[in-house]
Amino acid sequence: MTPRTRRPSRICASCDGFASVAITLGGRDRHGHLRTITADCTACDGTGFVVLRTRITREGAHA
Repeated sequence: MTPRTRRPSRICASCDGFASVAITLGGRDRHGHLRTITADCTACDGTGFVVLRTRITREGAHA
């Protein structure tokens, strides 16, 4: 029996695989640190890839 292989995941078309980014708010705080926020891709929820869901039908099963 051949080993099962994982189906390749598809890279998100909205973020092209770069799911989280750091955006500078401009300026620095009183300690000298750069103020940033993190934004996640809304299409893939910050994972970077889209999971393809397929419907598996068994032989003899009712759809």
